[in-house]
Amino acid sequence: MELGLHIANFTWDGGTAEIAPTLGRVARAAEDAGIARLTVMDHLWQISGIGPPENAMLEAYTTLGYLAAVTERVRLHVLVTAVVYRDPGLLAKCVTTLDVLSGGRAGLGIGAAWNEEEAKGLGLLFPSTRERFERLEETVRICEQMWSGNDGPFDGEHYQLARTLNSPPSLSKPKPYLMIGGSGERKTLRLVALHADACNIFSGPEAGRKLEVLRAHCEREGRDYDAIEKTTILSIDPAATSDDVLAQLKAAHETGFTVAYMFSKNPKPEAAVELLASIVPEVAGW
Repeated sequence: MELGLHIANFTWDGGTAEIAPTLGRVARAAEDAGIARLTVMDHLWQISGIGPPENAMLEAYTTLGYLAAVTERVRLHVLVTAVVYRDPGLLAKCVTTLDVLSGGRAGLGIGAAWNEEEAKGLGLLFPSTRERFERLEETVRICEQMWSGNDGPFDGEHYQLARTLNSPPSLSKPKPYLMIGGSGERKTLRLVALHADACNIFSGPEAGRKLEVLRAHCEREGRDYDAIEKTTILSIDPAATSDDVLAQLKAAHETGFTVAYMFSKNPKPEAAVELLASIVPEVAGW
């Protein structure tokens, strides 16, 4: 099983001036500890469950560019990009740029978006659920076309691109890593079977059944189920011990997950990295 560090909280000691240096230290410590991935949310306000909307939040792709500069090995992506926050041509270019500048370490995690309050607060597009899923499918197809080297037009229902030129191309071959997040059984998991290298599903009582739904989609679409990474997000309680976290991870692994992205509400992010560092060797053997 592989571990990622999901950075979802930037309200740290020292205030705004300490965000960048703290983030750099945490990223380097995570990489040195053997944590294989670093991810951030695609939110512009903090989300409930972690803190009030007024708490610090950084724009995702700018943050990943900074993380690319202070690390050397970890995979970098958003968990997950809100499809309606950036037009697809720009999004494909953002991920490609990150991939080039990070030496081939970028991925695209993407989903249909959910935070209507945030989007409307900042004047971003937030159409109906149905339309967001239609835009998600078109966006994935546009990214795949741009990453394939095909610079022809794209004529969809929601997006029309006259020329899908993408130069320089990504270093990741044949394309950057693609994760589709969400557990919708009819649309999201079918999109995973058709296009993605990984799914991201919340852990819980329904997770095993969701993975079986994905398996059924793979069988119908002629896709190898085992070729798709099964990923989830797990929270680290501030009072958790290494045994507590190992128990969480063991349960996720037994459900069928192959990657876990860990996040902590602890205002001292180095503490979460130290805790994960103590269990990386054991988890890697599962």
